Amino acid sequence: MTPDLTPDLVRDVATTSLAWLGARRKRFVLGTEALEAAGAVNSTWKPLGELAQVCSTVLRRTGPADPLHERAADLLAFAWDQTEQGELLVRQQRREPFATYPLEVYAAFASAGLRHDAFAELAAAVARARGRQLVEQVPTRRLGVLFAEQHCGRDTDAAVPEVLDRTWLGGLAEPWTFERLSGYALTHVVFHLTDWGRGGPGVPPDLATHLTLWLPPWLDTCLDAGHWDLTCELLAVAASVPDPPDAEPDPGILAAAWERVAAARCPSGAIPEEEEIRAGADDEPEFTWTYHSTLMAAFAAVLQGART
Repeated sequence: MTPDLTPDLVRDVATTSLAWLGARRKRFVLGTEALEAAGAVNSTWKPLGELAQVCSTVLRRTGPADPLHERAADLLAFAWDQTEQGELLVRQQRREPFATYPLEVYAAFASAGLRHDAFAELAAAVARARGRQLVEQVPTRRLGVLFAEQHCGRDTDAAVPEVLDRTWLGGLAEPWTFERLSGYALTHVVFHLTDWGRGGPGVPPDLATHLTLWLPPWLDTCLDAGHWDLTCELLAVAASVPDPPDAEPDPGILAAAWERVAAARCPSGAIPEEEEIRAGADDEPEFTWTYHSTLMAAFAAVLQGART
């Protein structure tokens, strides 16, 4: 941590974010639309998988006596129950054999030790099919699928370097080409390489050096735009590389960013994805526009707290 970064502030963001998520767990319930043939994946399975992903990391990076650990364990158990302990994931994978979302959601649970042997066997079999291997995906998504397959017993290490080199971050694209899409792409490359802050092969030295140099201006860009969701993801990246982004001329960039994120919270503890969608001084934006940024705030805060 930089000298100016207050651990208590970061801890408070983690606490209020997880409390808000816990109070709104019903919004993560899988409804009947999630099980339909053309179900709304982005509003059903995706939020549930993201909740599981973050809670799994919180469990790994906090001790059993930590209240954050207890809250994350409770939310993770709730999320696993929503899948009927993995049975619904088997159903969805059979229904859509070449869809990757059941695998990606399962990997979030499996990383916390919640496994379903039948799903793992089915997913591994599907992954061997040429139809899955040849599906056209952007490199960042493909990287995530490769690491998710490892949770089903597949050895995909040999394929990672080539895919990594084709991503915006892995290919060391010009830093000035940073914008929203490339920002989310680079954060997810780091998340995949670090198994969402739980381990993984880690960020290669050349990419870590690149990130250390360029995270400060990228963070500044997001802060100026009031883009809190991507700001939180970049803060999670900052907590995932070997050294924090403390390059001149602003060595206090992390402290300033965390202060801005903390100030962006609604009274309830929710953090809007963007400043412009804030409803009002005493209100909070709709769940759809707050849950992910609040999840990412908790994720980044726990990773940052674990660096101390």
